[in-house]
Order: sequence, then C-alpha cells, then structure tokens
Amino acid sequence: MRAMVVAVLGLGLLLGPWLATHAKAGPPLDQLRAQIDRVIKLLEDPELKRDGRGKDRRTAVRKVADEIFDFEETAKRSLARHWQPRSAAERNEFVRLFAALLERSYISKIELYGGEKIAYLGDQTDGDQALVRTRILTKGGAEIPVEYRMLKKAERWLVYDVIIEGVSLVANYRTQFNKIIQTSSYAELVKRMKVKQDEFIEASTKKS
Repeated sequence: MRAMVVAVLGLGLLLGPWLATHAKAGPPLDQLRAQIDRVIKLLEDPELKRDGRGKDRRTAVRKVADEIFDFEETAKRSLARHWQPRSAAERNEFVRLFAALLERSYISKIELYGGEKIAYLGDQTDGDQALVRTRILTKGGAEIPVEYRMLKKAERWLVYDVIIEGVSLVANYRTQFNKIIQTSSYAELVKRMKVKQDEFIEASTKKS
C-alpha cells in the first residue's frame, strides 16, 4: 500500500495542505504549488465528491495536470534514443498514449488520497531548468523525499520528471520501453499501449 501511495503522491496531484517552510521559494516552486492548490480545491469540491462524479473529478484533475506537466518532454525522455527515428505523426501518437498511460497509472487513483501532507524545501534554477525539492509526510510518520525536474517554456515552468526516493519516473519508463522495443519492436510497444488504453476506456464506460 505504501508503494501505491508514494506513486500517486509523487506526481504532486494528490497533496494535502502543505507545511510552512523557511526555504526561499522561486518561480518554479511557486507555480507548482499554485497548480497543486487548484487540485486541492477540486478534491474538496462537495459536488465532485458525490457518487457518480468520479469521472468528472478525474477529468478536472487531468485538465490541471495538462498545465503542470510537459507530457511531450516526459515522453521524449522516456523513449530516449528511440524518439529521434519517429516521424511527427508517430511522436504525436506516442505523446497521446503516454499521457493516457500516466492518467491510468496515477490520476485515476485519486480516490486513494488520504490527507498526506507535503513540505516544500526549496528550488534551484539553472537557465531554463529547475529542481523543486519536497518531502511527503505520511500519516504513519514516514518522510518521503520527492523532487520535481522542470523546464521553462515561455513564462511557465512545467514538470518533466519526478524522482521519488531517488527513483526517476522517466528512467523507470525508459527501461520498460527500451526492453519492449529491443526484444520486439516499437510497433509492439505502441500496440500494447493502445490495448491498455482501450481496456481502460471500456472499464471506465462500464462504471459510469
């Protein structure tokens, strides 16, 4: 269960009230915290808590997630050297499937939120890249370090990787994707992602 909580909370989408810290906050941290505040309001919305509104709640959270995460950058880094040979159409398709994968893996598990808290420890910037350091405080008293790697695009800072207890989200998916491509093909990877997405849509339709 702890692993599930870490995975869900690690994306910063299901965080309870944050603790006050003395770390100096810069634009990356401020923007991330502001977006998470929007998610908190959605989670606390009485209307969205009603039975039968689960899909609406997840859709609303996904909309905010689209403004927090750079799904294209995350997909590109996860596919690594297999990204370059892809055509524009293939890249667009992969980004779409990858975003859906993250939604299934994390955003759809929003109901697991249990009031965990987060402490913002500060951020560091280097040109158009930034690192925001946080610590999740579980109800059991455990402290879980979570870091967000971000890129600046225009005036917005977007998350492209999350490191939970030293484990990178991008590196984890990169290993999985590379193994499938190496042992089979890129087409097989896309096929599997499509099948999982179809199964998710079918299951969600039955629930609604």
